[in-house]
Amino acid sequence: MMYAVTAVPSAGLERHLLSDAQPIPADALWIDLVEPTRAEDVKVEAFLGIAIPTREEMLDIEPSEIMYQEDGALYMTARLLCRSETDEPVLSGVTFILKAGRLVTVRYEDPRAFAMFAQRASRPGTCGVTAEGIMAGLVDTIIDRAADVLQITGERIDAHSRAIFAPSRGGKKAGRRHRTEYRATLEALGRFGDLISKQRESLVSLERVLLFLTVAYRTIRVPPELRENVRTTLRDLQSLEEHATFQSSKIQFLLEATLGLVNLEQNNIIKLFSVVSVVFMPPTLIASIYGMNFKLMPELDWTLGYPMALVMMVVAAVLPYLLFRWKGWL
Repeated sequence: MMYAVTAVPSAGLERHLLSDAQPIPADALWIDLVEPTRAEDVKVEAFLGIAIPTREEMLDIEPSEIMYQEDGALYMTARLLCRSETDEPVLSGVTFILKAGRLVTVRYEDPRAFAMFAQRASRPGTCGVTAEGIMAGLVDTIIDRAADVLQITGERIDAHSRAIFAPSRGGKKAGRRHRTEYRATLEALGRFGDLISKQRESLVSLERVLLFLTVAYRTIRVPPELRENVRTTLRDLQSLEEHATFQSSKIQFLLEATLGLVNLEQNNIIKLFSVVSVVFMPPTLIASIYGMNFKLMPELDWTLGYPMALVMMVVAAVLPYLLFRWKGWL
């Protein structure tokens, strides 16, 4: 699909979906290619005299392959977080191309920030009416979306933190309930860790784009306020990176704490089995002695022999249990 965005006086930016037969408007400031076909790539290449990178080229990680200047055009590729609301977030490459006062974006996913910016830019005065201004507004929206993702994830992490370290209530039933929740907690923390890791990787790639823009804007004529906007956006992005790093550390701490609690539960279970085996060891010894069939056993013909053996087994089981309770081992 191909969208063309034009500026309308006193009405902000208007976004139009172009069919294969429609030409690109001459006053288009932003051309948004979403899963473009080869025919759409060729149309944009002929319109601006640029080369649209393929999907495979966008996956390259070499800086010289994703950040470069060619034939008067600036090529910048960032990896943006998509599907953050699902259990399977992904990073997808998005290429930004600036040339001759026009912006071209090439993407194969639909980051939510693009829809947010399109809605915001439809109101007058919300972004610049130049390609560079649209680029700045789009990057700001991407960073705002990243901040929202980090905030929502942080609140969920805090909820799990309170649940992990909440004081035990309700006795043994509550303990059993907590044991059943440990697996779900570990799975949730793992998902949060994966999401935060991908979001931080996206911020780092976007930081490289802004650093490249900072250098490029020194050689081309752009308004001073736009250069200052890039520097301000870069500082905001770096603070988000620090926040993402903090959240990653917190997730790691909670994972270790949860695993520690799981180990404590397992130790309690092992201790219980050990106590049970010790409690039943003396009765087993007594039962083994009186289970022998020797002819000269003194109690063999005694009327009270069987009740006496039962009483000895009960006493031998109760005494170790009382001793363990007195020592505080149970």
